[in-house]
Amino acid sequence: MDALKAIATRRSVRKYKKDDVPRPLVARMIEALFASPSAVDARPWHFIVIDDREILRQLGREMADCEMLFEAPLGILICADPSLERAPGFWPQDCAAAAENLLLAAHALGLGAVWVGLYPMEERVEAVRRVMAAPRSVIPFALVAIGCPAEQPPPENRFDPAKLHHNRWGQHGGFSPEDDS
Repeated sequence: MDALKAIATRRSVRKYKKDDVPRPLVARMIEALFASPSAVDARPWHFIVIDDREILRQLGREMADCEMLFEAPLGILICADPSLERAPGFWPQDCAAAAENLLLAAHALGLGAVWVGLYPMEERVEAVRRVMAAPRSVIPFALVAIGCPAEQPPPENRFDPAKLHHNRWGQHGGFSPEDDS
């Protein structure tokens, strides 16, 4: 799938078929994670691939509004290790870039995925740290639930011209998604 089409058509998918995600597709998503940009190329992250459905269910029981984890055949946990930073304070941006790469890769491969936010919700961070036996020095940032989609939310045009400024704050106009010149 073309990158711009993947960006325009990616939606959060919370319902999955029972099928496992094929290992070659998992490998391609892992490649996308490690290709993510990172401030000063520090890569202050660790990733945990979770294909044990009981662990995913346990995570779903530990956190409110995470019912999609009861159905998901795969989860990838993105964690930060702030001790690896070279530009202090940038680890959330680095981990967010990895999460977005993962979401786009999953969509481009024909899978459905949803970002389950953990950080900065301390209850979720602690629950995931406990279930995953992560060290205190590591911060669970996001869990991406992934599977063969059992739903296909339609693309959504989110363009808002009031939030697009040109050259200076408050100056609008000049660009829109329909422009092709």
